[in-house]
Amino acid sequence: MLGNIPSRKKIRYPIGERLLAYLSYYNRISKLPLQYSDLLRYEATIPVMGQNDKDTGWESAFYHESAQTEIYNGLKLIYALLKTGGDISVMDHLTIARIDFCTFGNSKPFRIRIINRLNDNYDHFYVKISDASRVYGLELESLLSPNFFYYLIDGETLIEEHIAGIPGDDFITRRLHTDLFNQIRIIKEFVKFNERCFARLLGDMRSYNYVVDITPDIEGNQYRMRAIDFDQQTFEGSKRFYQPQYFKENNPIITLGINNIGPESVKQYQLEERSLISERIRTEQDRVNSLFRIFRMDEISTKDKTRQLGNELFQLHGDVAFKQAVTMGEITQLHLEKILNKPVINWQ
Repeated sequence: MLGNIPSRKKIRYPIGERLLAYLSYYNRISKLPLQYSDLLRYEATIPVMGQNDKDTGWESAFYHESAQTEIYNGLKLIYALLKTGGDISVMDHLTIARIDFCTFGNSKPFRIRIINRLNDNYDHFYVKISDASRVYGLELESLLSPNFFYYLIDGETLIEEHIAGIPGDDFITRRLHTDLFNQIRIIKEFVKFNERCFARLLGDMRSYNYVVDITPDIEGNQYRMRAIDFDQQTFEGSKRFYQPQYFKENNPIITLGINNIGPESVKQYQLEERSLISERIRTEQDRVNSLFRIFRMDEISTKDKTRQLGNELFQLHGDVAFKQAVTMGEITQLHLEKILNKPVINWQ
């Protein structure tokens, strides 16, 4: 079980000029019709209740009629920018069904529910406050995981796509106890997910911070675990914070694994994921080079936390370079190279 409690209020680190230039080059910057602060103009909220009248921590926001039209039209345009590259013709068929505000967490996001009137299909996206740590998390997710992630930034506003899947805590409660064949596949995916998070130092992957995407297969199902919260990209000082296996919320999966697979299988799955990460770096080497050269120079955590993580990873890897590192970006690169046993940056 993880003993180190994350910071109650994570420090927000602004996006620096070098990172902004990188984001602009890779088309992550867009002029938006609304800012995060505009959505704070709501006049009232009511709680969004879940199953069994459980408080979800979200509240639906309501706006004065004079502001609602402007906000709704702006949100439809943002959706068009996110999904269709700005083709505004889709806006004629879109309706904003609900704007929800999350009352907990660091990013205090707004969740926008949008409906296509042509087929009644719905989708979501999120409006958050931009943060350098979160952006590095999003970029590393796109580069090092099997999942490309769509997002846009304008000043202090961050737009994120919705990641479809069953919330991890609901999955553990309702879907974990299936037949043994599927359980082995679930365990395998958790081992690989754990390896992805630890390799790139994405923290706080409790069961409610990831979703499980289920794909029916010829026999049984295939499972993909996807992070949905990137606030804790290389911020905390404990190395266990970056290993989902140590969070008590994930214990049912850990117990399932202990009872059904051995250390040899775990090692095989870890090596498979490391090989895939290496291949992703190879195919995106120029972009990885650009990102890590900026990341190495950026401050996205406190000196005390940086020193703690460097010391703990020195104990793991035995390389004094971890104790000498002064930024979380340096530590992330060093750790990733140790995990993969090969350089991350091609300095030539």
